[in-house]
Amino acid sequence: MEPIAEEERDELLTTYEREAVHVEMRDVYTTDIERDRFRTWLIGEPLDPDAEVEWWRPWFELMGANLRAGKVLRRLRIVSEPVTPYIRFEWLDAAKLVEAGEDVRWLTRKRASTLLLPGNDYWMFDRRTVAFTHFSGDGHVLGHEITHDPEIVAQCASAFEAAWKLATPHSEFKPV
Repeated sequence: MEPIAEEERDELLTTYEREAVHVEMRDVYTTDIERDRFRTWLIGEPLDPDAEVEWWRPWFELMGANLRAGKVLRRLRIVSEPVTPYIRFEWLDAAKLVEAGEDVRWLTRKRASTLLLPGNDYWMFDRRTVAFTHFSGDGHVLGHEITHDPEIVAQCASAFEAAWKLATPHSEFKPV
């Protein structure tokens, strides 16, 4: 595995050919921009509709281009129950991901107990490349690593598919 910059990892979201999958396994994520949106929501204030349009615009544009090219993006979120306030916030945001064209599913840790999963969140592109994200305990991104190792990619693909089968589509998942 080799370190990769976040910008290089993000570039893979535009260059994959058929399918990208994303596995998220943390109950809290922290970025400065998300933290501001989350704090606003957490104290019960409405998010600014104009700011939300701007927040989502890059993702909708990217997903639109990928969908027109016939590409698929599946996102799997593995969560603890009861969910954290952050996951409840992400659940609300997931409606926008679905609207943009993603297939989003949720899997509770209780249902994931029999699965063998990687220790870190990851993106997998075309079942050829895996990009792992490393986090601090409080949810800050520490860095990314990429691999093209066929054995690791196969393990990540197998883990994803096993979890995907157990997961609940976003439209049917209600956070507890």
